[in-house]
Amino acid sequence: MPDLGAPPGAAPAPAPAAVARPAAPAAAGRDTEVRPLGVEFTPTGDPEVDAALGRLEVLDGVPTEGHLPVYEDVHQRLGETLAALDRP
Repeated sequence: MPDLGAPPGAAPAPAPAAVARPAAPAAAGRDTEVRPLGVEFTPTGDPEVDAALGRLEVLDGVPTEGHLPVYEDVHQRLGETLAALDRP
């Protein structure tokens, strides 16, 4: 953003330096042990939906950081299953 108080033709003010932030404490007081979620899967009766939801079972005991690729895969599979309902 231009300096509105600067005289016309003046060189722009330099960008402020990046502010260093202190690192967050690594899991301070948090339990970092990975445990099974113990969530049971109830079949829906639709083989494609059941196969997609069944992929979530691989997450049991996996750290949270590893969940995203599986969630994306399940989301894509369910989206494709819904899209197939619109096809003749």
